[in-house]
Amino acid sequence: MPVSLTFLCAIAANDMSRPIFGDVAVSEPGLPEADVLGAALPGYSVAVRGPSPGCARTAQALAVTAEVEPALRDFDYGEWHGRTVAEIAATDPYGLSALLTDPDAVPHGGESVRQLCRRIKDWLSSLPPRRGHAVAITEPAVIRAALIHALSDPVSAFWHITVPPVAAVTLRSQDDYGNVRFGPTPRIGTGRTPWDHLTSV
Repeated sequence: MPVSLTFLCAIAANDMSRPIFGDVAVSEPGLPEADVLGAALPGYSVAVRGPSPGCARTAQALAVTAEVEPALRDFDYGEWHGRTVAEIAATDPYGLSALLTDPDAVPHGGESVRQLCRRIKDWLSSLPPRRGHAVAITEPAVIRAALIHALSDPVSAFWHITVPPVAAVTLRSQDDYGNVRFGPTPRIGTGRTPWDHLTSV
C-alpha cells in the first residue's frame, strides 16, 4: 500500500491583512472554517500536528486527536517572530529581501529556508511505509517545504508557493512523494473562499 499523507493548513487568525511571521492567536470567529474543512476530511489511521497553538486549536475544532510532532514545528523566524511583514520591511528591508531571495539567508537569526526544507524532507523520508492514510495539521511554511520535496522544485521556489488557511494537500507515492493532490476549495458564507485577497507570508 502506498504511503498517503494529507497536510491540513492550520486555521489562520481573523486579521490576515497584516501578515505575521510565526504563529498568532486564533479567535473563536475564525473556527467555523474548520467545519467546512472537516466535511472533506479523509479517513485516516494516524494524525499528527505541529506544536503551535494554532495547530492545537485546528485539531480541536476538527475533533481530531493528533499527536504532537516536533519536526512539524513552524519555520523558525528568530527575532522576527510575531512581527508583521510591514514592520520588517520598514526596519530591515535588506534582511527581508535576503530572506525572500536567498534560501540560505538567516537575517532573523533563526532558520534558513533550506534548513526548513531539509527538516521536512527528513521527516517525510522517516515515515514508515504501509501505515495507511495519515493526516498532519501544520503551518503554511511546513506545507510549502513538503511541496518543494514532493515536486522536486528548487528551494528558491519556496516563497512562490501560496498555502491558504484550511487548505488540504495530499501526497501519495509508493517510494517517494511525487504524486500531489490539492483538496477541494472550501467556500464560506458569501461564496468567497476564506483566502480571497489573502497576502500570505
